[in-house]
Amino acid sequence: MLLALLKTMRPKQWTKNLFIFGALVFDLKLFQMPSLIRTLIGFILLCLVSGTVYIINDLVDREKDRAHPQKKYRPIASGELNQGLATACAFIFPLVLLPLSFWLNVGFGILMTFYLGLQLAYSFKLKQLVIIDVMTIAAGFVIRVGAGVVLIEVTRFSPWLYVCMTLLALFLGFSKRRQEIINLQEDTKKTRSILSDYSIPFLDTMIIIVTTNTIMAYALYTFSAPHLPDNHAMMLTIPIVMYAIFRYLYLMYIQHYGEDPSEILLQDRPFQVAIVLWGISAIVAVYWGSIARLLSR
Repeated sequence: MLLALLKTMRPKQWTKNLFIFGALVFDLKLFQMPSLIRTLIGFILLCLVSGTVYIINDLVDREKDRAHPQKKYRPIASGELNQGLATACAFIFPLVLLPLSFWLNVGFGILMTFYLGLQLAYSFKLKQLVIIDVMTIAAGFVIRVGAGVVLIEVTRFSPWLYVCMTLLALFLGFSKRRQEIINLQEDTKKTRSILSDYSIPFLDTMIIIVTTNTIMAYALYTFSAPHLPDNHAMMLTIPIVMYAIFRYLYLMYIQHYGEDPSEILLQDRPFQVAIVLWGISAIVAVYWGSIARLLSR
């Protein structure tokens, strides 16, 4: 039963919460132990809060999930997880996690409360509103980044990263909707009624718009953000970001992945290599001054 509960909380999806480390890395505090520990604790709490949201979401959608070819195997929909236990956890977890969030940082606690409220609104209503549903998903990603900002004393973090995060989240959200329509076909009304308000051509247009703007926003960030090194070394990461986005589009349009972005992150080796290369390149570019001083000693 505990394993089924953990499965319902979707540990694979917790990779999205890594965005909480954005402020820590780009504000040059990655190697400052107090900031690192505080962000790690925030990451754990965020994972548990988001896991609670998945429990609530599965309770609300249990009947529709039973008509879905993949979601019918989820613990609540399949009966593997007792509905009463799931309901009790959905009530108890926030009563424990939100006070802990406020204890860690008041701003973090406010964001976690807002995140939970927004996701509850999504589960019960907002996911039934065309375009608003995807924008709500994007807001959740921005909150993840903001949660990392409030946990440390930020001095160099650029607002450009909020713009990049918003556009990237919209890209993932519209891509997810597109693949859901393709995978479900005539069963869309039974499993997710909002999909009948979308069409493949409309979603393709939205994907083109946000893809273009994501690349442009990231490129502008790499040479205009005030905290980056004057040598503009961060611009060298632009081709890596472009490859990662193009690879994602290839997997979606040719290999027909994309309904679950975490699957691509956890399973596609070229995409994983691109993410690792970007991470290493970004850290070297941002911390080059510190690295050069260390090597000169």
